[in-house]
Amino acid sequence: MANAESPPDPLEERLPAVRTTLERADGLLVCLDFDGTLAPIVEDPDAAAPTDRNREAVAALTRTDAVTTAVISGRALTDVRERIDGPKIYAGNHGLELARNGSIAVHPVARKRAARVERLCSILETALASVPNARVENKRLTGTVHFRSVPPAAEPVVRRITHGVVDRFGGGDLELSAGKRILEFGPDFPWGKGNAVELIAADEPPETAVIYVGDDVTDESAFRVVEPDGIGVRVGGDDPSAASCRLDSPAEVASFLSWLDANGAESAA
Repeated sequence: MANAESPPDPLEERLPAVRTTLERADGLLVCLDFDGTLAPIVEDPDAAAPTDRNREAVAALTRTDAVTTAVISGRALTDVRERIDGPKIYAGNHGLELARNGSIAVHPVARKRAARVERLCSILETALASVPNARVENKRLTGTVHFRSVPPAAEPVVRRITHGVVDRFGGGDLELSAGKRILEFGPDFPWGKGNAVELIAADEPPETAVIYVGDDVTDESAFRVVEPDGIGVRVGGDDPSAASCRLDSPAEVASFLSWLDANGAESAA
């Protein structure tokens, strides 16, 4: 339905195609990012919360037998589980932690490198202590440097220090990636949200339609997994994406989830 070089179409223009995909399916898997998708982006990551409408829409979808709901977040598993109730499945740390069917699985490579992540978080906290509003978050399996509230003139300093610390102390075991006003470091091996979607989808019936909704660079691997047979929905601007559809904001995500509950869930049943 799309390629990585194309801006996604507004979702309202794709609704007939979305409806057709759902009508051909025997079930529905709805995978959702958290920050920027269910919850608006805020200056303080600790203050992030899903909108009431998104919370209610996710709960309503979860109550539908033909629908499996999953939240797949860059946040630590314990963190994202505390922020939204209801989904049947949770994936934290971009899928390195997966909670489903009453158990939690942690990627073994990530588990082995957790001590190095902790060490880098400690070093970065010291190295960035003089930068106003720079924050280092230790998510156990990965680490995040937040600079959304850092003065613009200091952003290059945060980037330079973070790159230098990961290069020097990562030991070749950790890699650095960029998101929206953040830098993240974690195990250096091929893994991302797309892998988590593949694992979750593998447990669903073969004719299940898969929808993934996300807003950031880290969601692109998930879009590539679900497209073109499923539906990728990018939240935000019209930058090129592997997703075929786009919505402007978490408020529009809530409207789409409510539409799915009223129309798509019944079609896929």
